[in-house]
Amino acid sequence: MNVSMENHPHGMMRRKEREITDRREIDAIIRSGNIMRIALVDGDIPFLVPVFYAFDDSALYFHSAQAGTKMELMKRNNNICFEISVDQGFIESGEACDFEARHRTVIGIGKAVFVEDDAEKIKALDLIVAHFSQKIFEYPKTNLDRTAVIRIDIESVKGKKHGF
Repeated sequence: MNVSMENHPHGMMRRKEREITDRREIDAIIRSGNIMRIALVDGDIPFLVPVFYAFDDSALYFHSAQAGTKMELMKRNNNICFEISVDQGFIESGEACDFEARHRTVIGIGKAVFVEDDAEKIKALDLIVAHFSQKIFEYPKTNLDRTAVIRIDIESVKGKKHGF
């Protein structure tokens, strides 16, 4: 994974003092969130959707029904942009246009890969469920077969924070 911003599609960060360059801090933000927004594209029309996700220290995972808009878009174009924000809020100011966002945010680019292996699917689903419950669940074969699990192989990632 590339943490350098020199060749990042989003360009160099304008506010360098807000940039997070420490990969451990970026990974901590990824681990601490529960909802990730994924951006896909259909021709020249963007499509953005929130999903529950998990991170295994190298890739991101989310699940979906086998059919639907996001599945069709990823089948046509597996390029994906993701965003995770935590600790959102605002910093008040005495001037109307000087309010600022308080946040820690990670944005990245990767490739969506459809997971076919049942063992990897179960591992990903266990990681996702662990965000919400300490229970260990079983996944009947019929449920696994009708559930899509998508892995995002991260190609580049950047972090930004303000108000901390």
